Amino acid sequence: MRELVERGLDEHGVVCATGAARRRVTVNLGESTLTWLAARKLVTRRQVEAGERLRADYERAQLAPSVTMNWTARVDGGGAGGDPTTAHIAAKRRFDGAIAAAGPGLADVLWRVICAGEGLPAAEKALGWPTRAGRVVLTIALDRVAGHYGLH
Repeated sequence: MRELVERGLDEHGVVCATGAARRRVTVNLGESTLTWLAARKLVTRRQVEAGERLRADYERAQLAPSVTMNWTARVDGGGAGGDPTTAHIAAKRRFDGAIAAAGPGLADVLWRVICAGEGLPAAEKALGWPTRAGRVVLTIALDRVAGHYGLH
């Protein structure tokens, strides 16, 4: 499945807000870091499901920076206001609970790899970790998130 999106990268190759980007790349979300790891049997099915649930909650809660105009607000005061819906609030609570369940030190790699779509090498560099340490830490974090979501 091809789901192409545009991402901004800073001077270190780390995903950033599109406005602050030094360059832009097109990414196939069907080939995320998590699916890449799964294809090579470096993460379990349970860990993949936990990561996908976390990313879905992140997206439903609309936590990513907005790069386009919000057309729901009207200048004349009519129409839908900027109030978050019940679904957004519930997704935000689930996301916050999952991140808290991962614990300190593990939430950073979860956010970078699962939510922001960074590759493991970029996440390791940004976090100041040695090469190849990211996968081990990511799998521990995904196990904790899977437990939080009640996955078996």
